[in-house]
Amino acid sequence: MENGAKGCEVIVSGKLRAQRAKAMKFVEGFMIHSGQPARDYVDYAVRHVLLRQGVIGIKVKIMRDHDPQGKLGPKKPLPDAIVILDPKEEKVYPKPFSEDKRPAPPVVPQQQQQQPPQEIPVA
Repeated sequence: MENGAKGCEVIVSGKLRAQRAKAMKFVEGFMIHSGQPARDYVDYAVRHVLLRQGVIGIKVKIMRDHDPQGKLGPKKPLPDAIVILDPKEEKVYPKPFSEDKRPAPPVVPQQQQQQPPQEIPVA
Protein backbone atom coordinates (compact mmCIF):
# COMPACT_ATOMS: atom_id res chain seq x y z
CA MET A 1 0.00 0.00 0.00
CA GLU A 2 2.95 2.34 0.61
CA ASN A 3 4.13 1.86 -2.99
CA GLY A 4 0.97 3.19 -4.63
CA ALA A 5 -1.43 0.23 -4.63
CA LYS A 6 -5.13 0.95 -4.27
CA GLY A 7 -5.82 -2.23 -2.35
CA CYS A 8 -4.55 -5.68 -1.44
CA GLU A 9 -5.94 -9.01 -0.28
CA VAL A 10 -4.05 -11.97 1.22
CA ILE A 11 -5.68 -15.35 1.86
CA VAL A 12 -3.80 -18.01 3.84
CA SER A 13 -5.50 -21.40 4.02
CA GLY A 14 -4.58 -24.84 5.30
CA LYS A 15 -3.59 -26.35 8.64
CA LEU A 16 -2.51 -23.19 10.37
CA ARG A 17 -2.43 -24.00 14.10
CA ALA A 18 -4.54 -27.07 14.68
CA GLN A 19 -5.46 -30.32 13.03
CA ARG A 20 -8.36 -28.69 11.17
CA ALA A 21 -7.79 -26.57 8.12
CA LYS A 22 -8.79 -22.90 8.24
CA ALA A 23 -8.60 -19.89 6.00
CA MET A 24 -7.58 -16.41 7.10
CA LYS A 25 -8.29 -13.40 4.92
CA PHE A 26 -6.54 -10.03 5.25
CA VAL A 27 -7.96 -7.12 3.22
CA GLU A 28 -6.96 -3.48 3.00
CA GLY A 29 -8.02 -0.72 0.62
CA PHE A 30 -10.15 -0.96 -2.53
CA MET A 31 -10.40 -4.11 -4.66
CA ILE A 32 -12.48 -4.97 -7.73
CA HIS A 33 -13.42 -8.62 -8.18
CA SER A 34 -15.18 -8.84 -11.56
CA GLY A 35 -15.16 -7.57 -15.10
CA GLN A 36 -12.47 -6.37 -17.46
CA PRO A 37 -11.09 -3.78 -14.97
CA ALA A 38 -10.30 -6.65 -12.57
CA ARG A 39 -8.20 -8.25 -15.30
CA ASP A 40 -6.46 -4.97 -16.10
CA TYR A 41 -5.86 -3.64 -12.57
CA VAL A 42 -5.42 -6.71 -10.31
CA ASP A 43 -2.21 -8.74 -10.10
CA TYR A 44 -2.79 -12.25 -8.72
CA ALA A 45 -0.38 -14.88 -7.38
CA VAL A 46 -0.84 -18.32 -5.76
CA ARG A 47 1.82 -20.34 -3.94
CA HIS A 48 1.67 -23.67 -2.09
CA VAL A 49 3.97 -24.26 0.87
CA LEU A 50 4.76 -27.84 1.87
CA LEU A 51 5.11 -28.22 5.64
CA ARG A 52 5.41 -31.23 7.90
CA GLN A 53 1.75 -30.95 8.97
CA GLY A 54 0.41 -30.45 5.47
CA VAL A 55 0.08 -27.90 2.68
CA ILE A 56 -0.59 -24.20 3.20
CA GLY A 57 -1.91 -22.14 0.29
CA ILE A 58 -1.26 -18.43 -0.04
CA LYS A 59 -3.17 -16.22 -2.47
CA VAL A 60 -2.20 -12.57 -2.95
CA LYS A 61 -4.11 -9.95 -4.97
CA ILE A 62 -2.81 -6.43 -5.46
CA MET A 63 -4.88 -3.74 -7.17
CA ARG A 64 -2.63 -1.20 -8.86
CA ASP A 65 -3.48 2.47 -9.32
CA HIS A 66 -4.05 4.18 -12.70
CA ASP A 67 -0.82 5.48 -14.27
CA PRO A 68 -1.14 7.73 -17.37
CA GLN A 69 2.37 6.71 -18.54
CA GLY A 70 1.61 2.99 -18.06
CA LYS A 71 4.77 2.20 -16.05
CA LEU A 72 3.41 1.52 -12.54
CA GLY A 73 -0.15 0.62 -13.46
CA PRO A 74 -2.66 0.34 -16.30
CA LYS A 75 -2.70 3.17 -18.82
CA LYS A 76 -6.48 3.32 -19.23
CA PRO A 77 -8.51 4.72 -16.31
CA LEU A 78 -11.25 2.86 -14.47
CA PRO A 79 -14.58 3.01 -16.35
CA ASP A 80 -16.37 4.60 -13.39
CA ALA A 81 -13.74 7.32 -12.83
CA ILE A 82 -15.37 10.77 -12.77
CA VAL A 83 -13.60 13.96 -13.80
CA ILE A 84 -15.23 17.18 -12.55
CA LEU A 85 -14.54 20.14 -14.81
CA ASP A 86 -14.61 23.80 -13.82
CA PRO A 87 -17.88 25.51 -14.77
CA LYS A 88 -18.00 27.86 -17.74
CA GLU A 89 -18.23 31.56 -17.06
CA GLU A 90 -21.74 32.85 -17.61
CA LYS A 91 -22.58 36.01 -19.49
CA VAL A 92 -23.96 38.76 -17.25
CA TYR A 93 -26.85 40.60 -18.87
CA PRO A 94 -27.94 44.02 -17.53
CA LYS A 95 -31.64 43.33 -18.15
CA PRO A 96 -33.68 40.39 -19.44
CA PHE A 97 -34.13 40.02 -23.17
CA SER A 98 -35.24 37.38 -25.63
CA GLU A 99 -33.69 36.08 -28.80
CA ASP A 100 -35.60 34.90 -31.85
CA LYS A 101 -34.26 31.41 -32.55
CA ARG A 102 -36.60 30.64 -35.46
CA PRO A 103 -35.03 30.39 -38.92
CA ALA A 104 -35.34 33.53 -41.02
CA PRO A 105 -38.03 33.43 -43.76
CA PRO A 106 -36.67 32.94 -47.28
CA VAL A 107 -35.97 36.17 -49.13
CA VAL A 108 -37.94 36.51 -52.37
CA PRO A 109 -36.19 38.57 -55.08
CA GLN A 110 -37.94 41.90 -55.73
CA GLN A 111 -38.19 41.33 -59.52
CA GLN A 112 -40.75 38.62 -58.99
CA GLN A 113 -42.81 40.77 -56.59
CA GLN A 114 -42.89 43.97 -58.73
CA GLN A 115 -43.99 42.51 -62.10
CA PRO A 116 -47.52 43.57 -63.02
CA PRO A 117 -49.77 40.94 -64.57
CA GLN A 118 -49.43 40.77 -68.35
CA GLU A 119 -52.44 41.70 -70.45
CA ILE A 120 -53.64 39.23 -73.03
CA PRO A 121 -54.64 40.85 -76.35
CA VAL A 122 -58.17 40.11 -77.40
CA ALA A 123 -58.69 39.62 -81.14
